[in-house]
Amino acid sequence: MRRFHLALPRSIDDCLKLLAERGSEAKLVAGGTDLLPQMKNGLLKPAAVVDLSGVADLRALRRQDGSGLRVGASVTAREIELDSYTRSAYPALAESGALVGSVQIRNLATVGGNLCNAAPSADMAPPLMALEAEAVIASPRGRRRVPMSAFFTGVRRTVLAPDELLVELLVPALGPRSGGQYLRHTPRRELDIAVVGVASQVTLTDGPSRSRGRRSSPSRRRGRSAISAAPPISAVTSSGS
Repeated sequence: MRRFHLALPRSIDDCLKLLAERGSEAKLVAGGTDLLPQMKNGLLKPAAVVDLSGVADLRALRRQDGSGLRVGASVTAREIELDSYTRSAYPALAESGALVGSVQIRNLATVGGNLCNAAPSADMAPPLMALEAEAVIASPRGRRRVPMSAFFTGVRRTVLAPDELLVELLVPALGPRSGGQYLRHTPRRELDIAVVGVASQVTLTDGPSRSRGRRSSPSRRRGRSAISAAPPISAVTSSGS
């Protein structure tokens, strides 16, 4: 592993200043479960590494009454797996967090890293897409929101510019009769990456009521699904990852 400059910002503004100065020379690290193996194997050789572990604003996981869930980019997979509100209101997301590696890995791996690494096997991407979550992205120019359905542009590629930072995910509130699930297929039963992952989210809504005291029409279903699949090894190699 080549030598690099390590930066330890304490705020989002500090992060943005560093990214503006370093640009594509810098890589962000939170848990390090994706970045460090790539650096060790020589796949990535950043001149600077920006450690996000000291930025408290990125660690928030909180319920927003009436408006859903806010998930900071540095929230760990283990926190998502164990959070009682996430487990009850967004089971597909909690299930995906529970499937990220071993317990040791989940205590380090973050939702932001899982998404920004943009591997097709990312477990937390399909549930967030099915839930119609939005990514909040900060840069020196301000903040913008990007639907998760538009966040990925290819294998190991996202909409993030070199001077941008994923701050949090906004997951909208669900109706009272909503349910979701995340399932994946792996070559081995445990501790393996997904060959294909599928998330679904279904909400039941009543149809328009008929007049004169007649019974309402049967419930209608509104559903969303998202699928991720790992490409052939040759496709990953040709992309330069």
